[in-house]
Amino acid sequence: MAQAPSHRRNHPDSRAGRWFLAILGLLVALLGGLFIWLMARSFLRAREMRAWPEVACVIIISELEERRHDENSPAEFRLDLSFGYEWQGVPHTGDHLTLRGSPWSSKRERADERAAEFPVGKKTTCWVDPANPEFAVLKPDSLAPGYSIWFPALFVVGGLGITFRAFSGRK
Repeated sequence: MAQAPSHRRNHPDSRAGRWFLAILGLLVALLGGLFIWLMARSFLRAREMRAWPEVACVIIISELEERRHDENSPAEFRLDLSFGYEWQGVPHTGDHLTLRGSPWSSKRERADERAAEFPVGKKTTCWVDPANPEFAVLKPDSLAPGYSIWFPALFVVGGLGITFRAFSGRK
């Protein structure tokens, strides 16, 4: 009687390898799914911010702020700013360049560029959250995560493909 080819035998090692590949594929797909969710959430938040009403505002404070975590760490810089705006006849003050505030940078030039972009007295536009008019930003978040969501989707498709191939028995 002829034996089945070695690649078709159900050795315990073969089953263990298939399970390993299946679990690996599912993990890759889950990580891709997590990044899709995070990027979609960022994109939807940015799109929502762009729907906020734009109002005129004036830069009140625009100063460079410096910090060091300890005496051995390099200095970090950011733009400390404040702007005034009016929402439905009520004056408000904001201090957020973006949703997360003003970012810190180890490059002073970057903070200097931001300070030059928003000098004291500059009249500009800010976006006001209609659900919370106390909150406004000078720059809405980028829509880039929505344009890049295809990349983690490749990991979902690839991970599911690995899992499918592990159980399909084909090489």
